[in-house]
Amino acid sequence: MEPGNQTSISEFFLLGFSQDSEHQSILFGMFLSMFVVTVLGNLFIILTVISDSYIHTPMYFFLSNLSLTDMCFTSTTIPKMLVNIYTQSKSISYSGCITQMYFCMVFGGMDTFLLTVMAYDRFIAICYPLHYSVIMNTHLCGLLVLVSWSICLTYSLIQSLLVLRLSFCTNLIIKHFYCELAQTLTIACSDTLVNYILLYMVISILGVVPFSGIFFSYTRIMSTILRIPSANGKYKAFSTCGSHLSAVSLFYGTGLGVYLSSGISSSSWKNMVTSVMYTVVTPMLNPFIYSLRNRDIKRAFQRILRRMLSIQ
Repeated sequence: MEPGNQTSISEFFLLGFSQDSEHQSILFGMFLSMFVVTVLGNLFIILTVISDSYIHTPMYFFLSNLSLTDMCFTSTTIPKMLVNIYTQSKSISYSGCITQMYFCMVFGGMDTFLLTVMAYDRFIAICYPLHYSVIMNTHLCGLLVLVSWSICLTYSLIQSLLVLRLSFCTNLIIKHFYCELAQTLTIACSDTLVNYILLYMVISILGVVPFSGIFFSYTRIMSTILRIPSANGKYKAFSTCGSHLSAVSLFYGTGLGVYLSSGISSSSWKNMVTSVMYTVVTPMLNPFIYSLRNRDIKRAFQRILRRMLSIQ
């Protein structure tokens, strides 16, 4: 196929994890289990927050948005991979690939923004507790989430439109288990300079600015906690942000691993494994992180159970 207009491309081929049919059933079972746990876990968080008025607070408003984003993030990639494994096909349509790429960028960016906003929420709650209800009002919380969605939707749309103008030649194999932007750009046979400039600009902004905000927030939080005289008071203060700190470490740790591994190693298999960590494993673990040691979520769930039992 000669370089030409991208509309001549009808489909791409996703390399996936294994070419061995013997391993396909194992992969199918593993990813199906992870997908079900992710959806049910995040759905549990969302329904619990919505159903219990006692936890209608900024912290749990942001948490429910994070759970929704994580659930959608996983739903963007895993179902198509499961279909391909089940049908023993590696193809994905051109429009399907662009759509998947778009939503992966949207939800990946939203994860970054929501974790930053949640760090700011914990910073205000611990460092300025008397002013918390005034600062973190309903208007500001809604505005923070709305601005985050607007930025992610706009950037993802611009980047997707730039991909639409690219031409692709004979190599239509994407060395990944989903249509990841950077991998898709490597198989284009037209000029991708603008795409890469925008990609690295946004990676730098989404990497440096949110991480700096999180780092600043937790520096102030730790400083405030250390000034609390009682050990019990320190424990209570730290327990309110311990779950979020765990989620931040998991997300940024695995995300950083993806980009470091892609820069150091050319192995597509290693890159895919590290990508699984932040696209699948992190969204799956977040509900456990925020619920197992969270007394508010446990109490809310108990109240919901009691109401359900009393109705019956």
